[in-house]
Amino acid sequence: MEKKRLAVFFPGIGYSNDKPLLYYGRDVAYEAGYIEYYNVSYGDVNKDGVRGNRDKMAELAADLLRRTESQLSAIDWRAYEDILFVSKSVGTFVATAYAKKHQLTNIKHVLYTPLEFTYDNQPQNAIAFLGTNDGWSDVEEIVKRSRQASIPLTLYEGCNHSLETEDVFRNLEILQDVMVNTKKFIGE
Repeated sequence: MEKKRLAVFFPGIGYSNDKPLLYYGRDVAYEAGYIEYYNVSYGDVNKDGVRGNRDKMAELAADLLRRTESQLSAIDWRAYEDILFVSKSVGTFVATAYAKKHQLTNIKHVLYTPLEFTYDNQPQNAIAFLGTNDGWSDVEEIVKRSRQASIPLTLYEGCNHSLETEDVFRNLEILQDVMVNTKKFIGE
């Protein structure tokens, strides 16, 4: 009998589940046997004044966690042997906070462009990806906290918060590298 696997995708506030990292992340997860999946959706989000304001970001993240809890309340987590949380930006906080609050320990976390307060949730069994020109994350802090938490972090030189540069072909190479590393991690 095949293992029951579930993948849950947590978007950012300006980066929906149909954007490249989460779209292809879903395909990679599917190929790895995560046939069942759920896309979290936050609905309308007011992100005015959030960037660079830790208090407003924390308030927004708490609201998004409440919205997520409502959406995921019907899932029987015990029914799955393997659970994968794939998240982007503020979604990395929501995913790790949800796992911590609900004491879900059999989860693998893929953290695309995590925010520093994501690490306050003490994610386990995780991998992270970040650009050196990320305007939403404190790159040095993410490097430090990833190291402290033993979370492998891949840094992409010159990339922004979407792990992109101004060179479309370089972006495609980066996206491929992210997906190859995501697949290796998921397959472990």
